[in-house]
Amino acid sequence: MKIVVFGPFKRTGALRNGEVVDLSYAYAKYLRERTDEPCPLEMADAVVPANLARLIDGGERALDGGQKALDYLFGEAQDRLGPRGERLVFALSEVRLHAPRPEGARIACAGGNFADHAAAMAVKMRGRAYEGDAHQEIRNTGFWGFWKLGREIVGPDGALVYPERCNRLDYEGEIAIILGKKGADLRPSQLGDYVWGITILADWSIRAPREAPGGPLNFAFPKNFDTSCSMGPCVVVGEADPADIDLETFVNGERRQRFNTHDMVFSFGEYLEHLSRDFTLYPGDVISGGTAAGTAADSSELLPDGSSAPERFLKPGDLVEMQSPAIGLLRTHVVAKK
Repeated sequence: MKIVVFGPFKRTGALRNGEVVDLSYAYAKYLRERTDEPCPLEMADAVVPANLARLIDGGERALDGGQKALDYLFGEAQDRLGPRGERLVFALSEVRLHAPRPEGARIACAGGNFADHAAAMAVKMRGRAYEGDAHQEIRNTGFWGFWKLGREIVGPDGALVYPERCNRLDYEGEIAIILGKKGADLRPSQLGDYVWGITILADWSIRAPREAPGGPLNFAFPKNFDTSCSMGPCVVVGEADPADIDLETFVNGERRQRFNTHDMVFSFGEYLEHLSRDFTLYPGDVISGGTAAGTAADSSELLPDGSSAPERFLKPGDLVEMQSPAIGLLRTHVVAKK
């Protein structure tokens, strides 16, 4: 099932053959017409909620209800109207899709988790290549990453606002998992029990000017500014393996990245273990697996002053498309700040 968040009220829907089905209303129709439920809308809101965070909290019962609704609507139902005449099915072109990020969800992003990207960045940032096998050296160094803190996440066909404090803005296509259960001190072997779905995440990054060290910790401002993260177009639930997802990134039609998540240095299961140590993860929380080679930062030439040549970095007017056969297309427009 491909879950989307759509429309002015940000309701959950199922993406099917170019159409969006309102899942909660469709389940209400199923309850009324198949089970003679006297309060179908109220019961549907409890079992298959219109709110994404509540739908995830509903677990298997919510997904089973949504599937029953789809099977009934497209198999036995005589029309496509809800119990009170609600419209249930919309053409994808008719509705606005929002980022499928549950309310209150936290987003953890893996850093340096693809050997080709990390090796190229090591040359650019440190002036030297890894001495041995990059994959093994990264594993020896250990985990690192950062949190995305924005309250509003950019959705499909949304706008990335070019930040004023930036002169090198980069794109990073990533695959992310959304968790479906609460847990702490987890093991990699438990990943299958905790993954609710898979989506595309765009990590927009300020590469220059670089943040001054200032001390042992900083606030990760290059990774956190308004519109610094995009997600979508949907969450794939129960249809794909997060360890085997293809992704391509295009900038103005030119392919810049092409990779599969099986090339991650640390797996999603290992990040689940690392992040949950002494720290409770909740339904809806997001773990993004990092990006591969082809970003502007790792593929641009260095100028004599040590800065990166600007041509491959993003500028207002650019169009970035991240596409996965398993998930769909996440399109983002770069715009100037007003």
